Amino acid sequence: MISVIIIAKNEEKTIQTCLESVRWADEIIVLDSGSDDKTMAIASQYTANVYATDWQGYGVQKDRALAYASGDWVLNLDADESVDEALRKAILVAIQSHSADAYRIPIQMIFYGKAMRYSYSPSRHVRLFKREGAQFSHDMVHEKIQLPHGARIGQLTTPITHCSFRDVSHVLYKINKYSSYTANMRLAEGRKASLIKTCLGAVWMFFRCYIVQRGFLDGREGFLLALFNAQGTFYRGIKQLYPDEFRPEGVA
Repeated sequence: MISVIIIAKNEEKTIQTCLESVRWADEIIVLDSGSDDKTMAIASQYTANVYATDWQGYGVQKDRALAYASGDWVLNLDADESVDEALRKAILVAIQSHSADAYRIPIQMIFYGKAMRYSYSPSRHVRLFKREGAQFSHDMVHEKIQLPHGARIGQLTTPITHCSFRDVSHVLYKINKYSSYTANMRLAEGRKASLIKTCLGAVWMFFRCYIVQRGFLDGREGFLLALFNAQGTFYRGIKQLYPDEFRPEGVA
Protein backbone atom coordinates (compact mmCIF):
# COMPACT_ATOMS: atom_id res chain seq x y z
CA MET A 1 0.00 0.00 0.00
CA ILE A 2 1.31 3.44 -0.92
CA SER A 3 0.33 6.75 0.67
CA VAL A 4 0.93 10.14 -0.95
CA ILE A 5 1.44 13.07 1.42
CA ILE A 6 0.97 16.68 0.29
CA ILE A 7 1.18 19.89 2.32
CA ALA A 8 -0.58 22.93 0.93
CA LYS A 9 -1.61 26.53 1.38
CA ASN A 10 -3.46 28.52 -1.29
CA GLU A 11 -2.55 26.07 -4.06
CA GLU A 12 -5.83 26.10 -6.00
CA LYS A 13 -3.96 26.76 -9.27
CA THR A 14 -1.75 23.66 -9.02
CA ILE A 15 -3.11 21.10 -6.58
CA GLN A 16 -5.69 19.58 -8.94
CA THR A 17 -2.98 18.60 -11.40
CA CYS A 18 -1.00 17.11 -8.52
CA LEU A 19 -3.93 15.12 -7.16
CA GLU A 20 -5.07 13.96 -10.58
CA SER A 21 -1.60 12.54 -11.19
CA VAL A 22 -1.71 10.32 -8.08
CA ARG A 23 -5.29 9.05 -8.20
CA TRP A 24 -3.78 5.57 -8.55
CA ALA A 25 -2.34 5.71 -5.01
CA ASP A 26 -3.98 3.72 -2.24
CA GLU A 27 -4.19 6.75 0.03
CA ILE A 28 -3.78 10.52 -0.41
CA ILE A 29 -3.14 12.80 2.57
CA VAL A 30 -3.51 16.58 2.18
CA LEU A 31 -2.49 18.80 5.10
CA ASP A 32 -3.59 22.42 4.71
CA SER A 33 -2.25 25.31 6.75
CA GLY A 34 -4.76 28.11 6.41
CA SER A 35 -5.80 28.33 2.77
CA ASP A 36 -8.35 31.02 1.99
CA ASP A 37 -8.89 29.88 -1.61
CA LYS A 38 -10.38 26.68 -3.05
CA THR A 39 -7.46 24.40 -2.12
CA MET A 40 -9.33 22.33 0.47
CA ALA A 41 -12.47 22.08 -1.65
CA ILE A 42 -10.47 20.78 -4.61
CA ALA A 43 -8.55 18.34 -2.41
CA SER A 44 -11.80 17.01 -0.95
CA GLN A 45 -12.86 15.91 -4.43
CA TYR A 46 -9.93 13.47 -4.50
CA THR A 47 -9.59 12.26 -0.92
CA ALA A 48 -11.42 12.22 2.39
CA ASN A 49 -8.08 12.64 4.14
CA VAL A 50 -7.92 16.44 4.12
CA TYR A 51 -6.74 18.04 7.36
CA ALA A 52 -6.21 21.61 8.55
CA THR A 53 -3.55 22.83 10.96
CA ASP A 54 -1.45 25.86 11.84
CA TRP A 55 1.87 26.61 10.14
CA GLN A 56 5.07 25.61 11.94
CA GLY A 57 7.45 25.30 8.99
CA TYR A 58 7.96 22.77 6.21
CA GLY A 59 9.60 20.09 8.34
CA VAL A 60 6.89 20.07 11.01
CA GLN A 61 4.13 20.11 8.36
CA LYS A 62 5.65 17.16 6.48
CA ASP A 63 5.98 15.23 9.74
CA ARG A 64 2.37 15.96 10.61
CA ALA A 65 1.22 14.76 7.21
CA LEU A 66 3.35 11.64 7.57
CA ALA A 67 1.67 10.85 10.89
CA TYR A 68 -1.67 10.55 9.08
CA ALA A 69 -0.31 8.09 6.49
CA SER A 70 -1.04 4.39 6.91
CA GLY A 71 0.64 2.92 3.83
CA ASP A 72 3.75 0.77 3.94
CA TRP A 73 5.33 3.18 1.45
CA VAL A 74 5.06 6.97 1.31
CA LEU A 75 5.51 9.30 -1.65
CA ASN A 76 6.22 12.89 -0.59
CA LEU A 77 4.98 15.51 -3.07
CA ASP A 78 4.56 19.27 -3.07
CA ALA A 79 1.23 20.70 -4.23
CA ASP A 80 2.87 22.07 -7.39
CA GLU A 81 4.38 18.73 -8.39
CA SER A 82 2.94 15.82 -10.37
CA VAL A 83 3.68 12.23 -11.36
CA ASP A 84 3.47 11.13 -14.99
CA GLU A 85 2.68 7.63 -16.19
CA ALA A 86 6.34 6.67 -16.62
CA LEU A 87 7.14 7.64 -13.04
CA ARG A 88 4.06 5.84 -11.73
CA LYS A 89 5.26 2.63 -13.35
CA ALA A 90 8.81 3.17 -12.08
CA ILE A 91 7.53 3.67 -8.52
CA LEU A 92 5.43 0.50 -8.59
CA VAL A 93 8.30 -1.54 -10.03
CA ALA A 94 10.68 -0.16 -7.37
CA ILE A 95 8.32 -1.01 -4.52
CA GLN A 96 7.76 -4.53 -5.81
CA SER A 97 11.47 -5.17 -6.29
CA HIS A 98 12.24 -5.12 -2.53
CA SER A 99 15.75 -3.92 -3.41
CA ALA A 100 15.72 -0.70 -1.35
CA ASP A 101 13.94 0.96 1.57
CA ALA A 102 13.83 4.42 0.00
CA TYR A 103 14.40 6.06 -3.36
CA ARG A 104 15.80 9.33 -4.56
CA ILE A 105 13.74 10.82 -7.39
CA PRO A 106 15.00 13.63 -9.65
CA ILE A 107 12.98 16.82 -10.06
CA GLN A 108 12.15 18.26 -13.49
CA MET A 109 11.31 21.96 -13.18
CA ILE A 110 8.85 23.55 -15.57
CA PHE A 111 9.63 27.28 -15.81
CA TYR A 112 7.31 29.47 -17.88
CA GLY A 113 6.04 26.34 -19.58
CA LYS A 114 9.51 25.08 -20.50
CA ALA A 115 11.17 21.95 -19.12
CA MET A 116 14.49 23.03 -17.58
CA ARG A 117 16.92 20.31 -18.55
CA TYR A 118 20.09 21.80 -17.09
CA SER A 119 19.41 24.75 -14.79
CA TYR A 120 17.57 22.93 -12.04
CA SER A 121 17.46 19.14 -11.88
CA PRO A 122 18.22 17.92 -8.34
CA SER A 123 18.33 14.15 -7.99
CA ARG A 124 19.55 13.64 -4.42
CA HIS A 125 16.24 14.10 -2.58
CA VAL A 126 14.57 11.02 -1.11
CA ARG A 127 10.88 11.25 -2.02
CA LEU A 128 9.73 7.62 -1.83
CA PHE A 129 10.35 5.65 1.35
CA LYS A 130 9.05 3.01 3.73
CA ARG A 131 6.95 4.65 6.41
CA GLU A 132 8.08 2.57 9.38
CA GLY A 133 10.77 4.40 11.37
CA ALA A 134 10.88 7.41 9.04
CA GLN A 135 10.39 11.03 10.11
CA PHE A 136 11.14 14.51 8.82
CA SER A 137 13.60 16.93 10.33
CA HIS A 138 11.80 19.93 11.83
CA ASP A 139 13.67 22.53 9.81
CA MET A 140 11.66 25.60 8.80
CA VAL A 141 12.74 25.02 5.19
CA HIS A 142 14.92 22.49 3.32
CA GLU A 143 13.59 19.72 5.53
CA LYS A 144 15.03 16.21 5.16
CA ILE A 145 13.56 12.76 5.58
CA GLN A 146 15.33 10.86 8.34
CA LEU A 147 15.40 7.11 7.74
CA PRO A 148 16.17 4.25 10.12
CA HIS A 149 19.85 3.32 10.47
CA GLY A 150 20.99 1.04 7.69
CA ALA A 151 18.15 1.90 5.32
CA ARG A 152 18.98 1.01 1.71
CA ILE A 153 18.56 3.96 -0.66
CA GLY A 154 18.02 3.47 -4.37
CA GLN A 155 17.74 5.91 -7.27
CA LEU A 156 14.96 6.36 -9.80
CA THR A 157 15.72 8.11 -13.09
CA THR A 158 12.23 9.24 -14.12
CA PRO A 159 11.57 12.68 -12.61
CA ILE A 160 8.81 14.34 -10.66
CA THR A 161 7.43 17.30 -12.62
CA HIS A 162 7.68 20.55 -10.67
CA CYS A 163 5.78 23.67 -11.82
CA SER A 164 7.34 25.93 -9.21
CA PHE A 165 6.91 29.43 -10.62
CA ARG A 166 3.73 30.68 -12.30
CA ASP A 167 4.88 34.20 -13.19
CA VAL A 168 7.34 36.90 -12.13
CA SER A 169 5.19 38.02 -9.21
CA HIS A 170 5.08 34.45 -7.93
CA VAL A 171 8.86 34.13 -8.32
CA LEU A 172 9.44 37.30 -6.30
CA TYR A 173 7.00 36.15 -3.62
CA LYS A 174 8.81 32.83 -3.23
CA ILE A 175 12.26 34.47 -3.28
CA ASN A 176 11.17 36.77 -0.46
CA LYS A 177 9.60 33.96 1.58
CA TYR A 178 12.41 31.43 1.23
CA SER A 179 15.21 33.97 1.74
CA SER A 180 13.48 34.99 4.98
CA TYR A 181 13.21 31.40 6.17
CA THR A 182 16.83 30.55 5.37
CA ALA A 183 18.13 33.81 6.85
CA ASN A 184 16.22 33.09 10.04
CA MET A 185 17.65 29.56 10.20
CA ARG A 186 21.20 30.85 9.74
CA LEU A 187 20.71 33.49 12.40
CA ALA A 188 19.43 30.84 14.80
CA GLU A 189 22.57 28.79 14.08
CA GLY A 190 24.77 31.81 14.80
CA ARG A 191 26.12 32.00 11.24
CA LYS A 192 27.55 35.38 10.34
CA ALA A 193 27.06 37.31 7.13
CA SER A 194 28.91 40.22 5.58
CA LEU A 195 28.22 42.41 2.59
CA ILE A 196 31.24 41.02 0.73
CA LYS A 197 30.25 37.40 1.41
CA THR A 198 26.68 38.18 0.40
CA CYS A 199 27.73 39.71 -2.92
CA LEU A 200 30.22 36.95 -3.68
CA GLY A 201 27.62 34.32 -2.77
CA ALA A 202 25.14 35.83 -5.22
CA VAL A 203 27.76 35.93 -7.99
CA TRP A 204 28.70 32.30 -7.31
CA MET A 205 25.05 31.21 -7.36
CA PHE A 206 24.54 32.77 -10.77
CA PHE A 207 27.78 31.22 -12.08
CA ARG A 208 26.86 27.80 -10.69
CA CYS A 209 23.36 27.81 -12.18
CA TYR A 210 24.22 29.37 -15.53
CA ILE A 211 27.69 27.99 -16.23
CA VAL A 212 28.44 24.97 -14.00
CA GLN A 213 24.93 23.50 -14.38
CA ARG A 214 24.88 24.65 -18.03
CA GLY A 215 21.80 26.78 -17.61
CA PHE A 216 22.81 28.69 -20.74
CA LEU A 217 21.60 25.65 -22.71
CA ASP A 218 18.09 26.36 -21.43
CA GLY A 219 18.08 29.68 -23.29
CA ARG A 220 16.39 32.79 -21.94
CA GLU A 221 14.61 30.82 -19.22
CA GLY A 222 17.95 29.43 -18.02
CA PHE A 223 19.34 32.95 -17.70
CA LEU A 224 16.29 34.17 -15.79
CA LEU A 225 16.31 31.22 -13.40
CA ALA A 226 20.01 31.71 -12.65
CA LEU A 227 19.35 35.39 -12.00
CA PHE A 228 16.43 34.67 -9.69
CA ASN A 229 18.48 32.13 -7.73
CA ALA A 230 21.25 34.71 -7.33
CA GLN A 231 18.69 37.21 -6.07
CA GLY A 232 17.52 34.75 -3.44
CA THR A 233 21.08 34.28 -2.21
CA PHE A 234 21.63 38.04 -2.08
CA TYR A 235 18.42 38.76 -0.16
CA ARG A 236 19.15 35.98 2.32
CA GLY A 237 22.50 37.59 3.16
CA ILE A 238 21.00 41.07 3.46
CA LYS A 239 18.32 39.76 5.82
CA GLN A 240 21.04 38.21 7.97
CA LEU A 241 22.79 41.59 8.09
CA TYR A 242 19.59 43.45 8.97
CA PRO A 243 17.47 40.91 10.88
CA ASP A 244 15.21 43.47 12.56
CA GLU A 245 13.81 44.60 9.22
CA PHE A 246 12.05 41.38 8.29
CA ARG A 247 9.90 38.73 9.89
CA PRO A 248 9.38 35.41 8.05
CA GLU A 249 5.81 34.19 7.64
CA GLY A 250 4.95 31.96 10.55
CA VAL A 251 7.95 33.07 12.64
CA ALA A 252 7.40 35.29 15.66
